[in-house]
Amino acid sequence: MTAVSPDSGRIWSAARGPLLIGVIILATAVVITVLRGSGEGGSLDPRSFQPQGSHALAELLRQNGVRVELTDDVSTVDGATLFVAQPNLIDPARLAGLSEAAAATVLVAPASDLGRVEVETRQPGCPLADRAGAVTTGGFTYTGEQSCYDSTLVRTGTVTMIGFGGVFTNDDLDEEGNAALALALLGQHERLVWYLPAAADRSQQKALSDLVPAGWLFAALQLGIAAVVVALWRARRLGRVVPERLPVVVRAAETVEGRARLYRSSHAAGHAAAVLRQATRDRLAPLLGVPVGADPSEEIARRTSRPVPQVRTLLYDDGPVDDRGLVALADELDALENEVRKG
Repeated sequence: MTAVSPDSGRIWSAARGPLLIGVIILATAVVITVLRGSGEGGSLDPRSFQPQGSHALAELLRQNGVRVELTDDVSTVDGATLFVAQPNLIDPARLAGLSEAAAATVLVAPASDLGRVEVETRQPGCPLADRAGAVTTGGFTYTGEQSCYDSTLVRTGTVTMIGFGGVFTNDDLDEEGNAALALALLGQHERLVWYLPAAADRSQQKALSDLVPAGWLFAALQLGIAAVVVALWRARRLGRVVPERLPVVVRAAETVEGRARLYRSSHAAGHAAAVLRQATRDRLAPLLGVPVGADPSEEIARRTSRPVPQVRTLLYDDGPVDDRGLVALADELDALENEVRKG
């Protein structure tokens, strides 16, 4: 019988192409996700001159006497305003601790269960933002002690949440009262800690699947299904197992000689000696009437008049042996077996 059904090697050969494409796509998605919004040129980065950067706001704050400290790992915020550009990347317990230590905290678009609203020009509707006037805002809505701009900006204690970060960007800073609102929120104290957490923030320890967009995961699932279908399709073409006659008949003697040559080429004289002793014990056990695996030394000694220690050494000694000693051992075992059969 010659098996021609698909084995793991054939299946891997058929499926590795689609799988490789899927891995490349996933790796690209992870790199894009990690790099997006971080480093110079990222969203709300005070070093960035891009439309979604915040270099213009950072310069205005410095001109107004505010020391801007950019960080991706906050160490201390005592007496400072803490500005968190991506609060959803930080562990909630750690964020709460930082907010308690800071003199004031501003969070941009933290997650909310209250829904979202369109980004448009809105009136403050609260004393907190009266000086800023109308601004371009929207996004998430919240509840708090003070609510402004149709609940897209709220303050509870020293923590302010804003549902849309456009007021802080280079592109929108000069529209309506955006600059006034941004300076009022971030210029409350002489020191501003501008926290840009990385996508793999150490406090959050996000899994790889959390960094990959849902659309990419769905595409990877489709590619995986396609790879399985292709593998099954290729396997089906191979057909069923077909019986065949062996082309040659291998004699038992050739098998024994082949194994002996392998032992010799690998210098396994010790292992060959153990095999010879075991074979002799297995053949003598039925002749002596002892169970297979039991020590037949005493029964052999009675039948051959040999000393028991001599017989036991011959059958069980595991000392080192060379090729010449292996030949001598084989002769001694043959002689012992002949004595038992004649006795």
